[in-house]
Amino acid sequence: MKLYSYFQSSAAYRVRIALHAKALTFETHAVHLLRDGGEQLSEAYTAVNPAALVPSLDDNGVIVRQSLAILEYLEEAYPQTTRLLPVSAAGRATVRAMALDIACDVHPLSNLRVLRYLSRQLSVAEPERKAWSRHWVEKGLAALEKLTTQHSTGGRYCFEDELSIADVCLIPQLANARRYECDLSQFPTLMAIEAHCLALDAFQKAAPAAQPDAN
Repeated sequence: MKLYSYFQSSAAYRVRIALHAKALTFETHAVHLLRDGGEQLSEAYTAVNPAALVPSLDDNGVIVRQSLAILEYLEEAYPQTTRLLPVSAAGRATVRAMALDIACDVHPLSNLRVLRYLSRQLSVAEPERKAWSRHWVEKGLAALEKLTTQHSTGGRYCFEDELSIADVCLIPQLANARRYECDLSQFPTLMAIEAHCLALDAFQKAAPAAQPDAN
């Protein structure tokens, strides 16, 4: 199993957490998003992922793109590993909605290619660009704060007292939020979940600083 990853990519971070949580062996293939104009734009990589985005997973010739699709694939392809979706249909729907809140409504608005467009094509200065991202990230996290307060039973995970793809998506997004100087003190439930998760082995192994391409 090969994961095309970039150490600072929030989306790749999600998949690394899941792979470690499931104790699946994988090889990291680093795709540097800044070097030489962006290695994700190379012919070699776009042959793997035409969208020129990370992550991509190559599972013995099965190529899966998009982090949420990869997480679902791992659930279905490796059912004997640690479960990251609840048993009940209602629980799965809640967890999926939380993950999509992050992956669809928050993360894209602080994505590298979006910010580059604001800067290069629209000439938005860095302070305004950061403020724009900060606004949307904090707005999304505020909604998640309410949801996790409703659904977390132990204060350790987003849903009830089990690790799920909601946590897998949340922790990288909080790391990303700090890069944009978001005020995270207004989200005490999310901060408690983060503190618990970051102490877990899977999250430590998946952390950006622990990756072979970290610089």
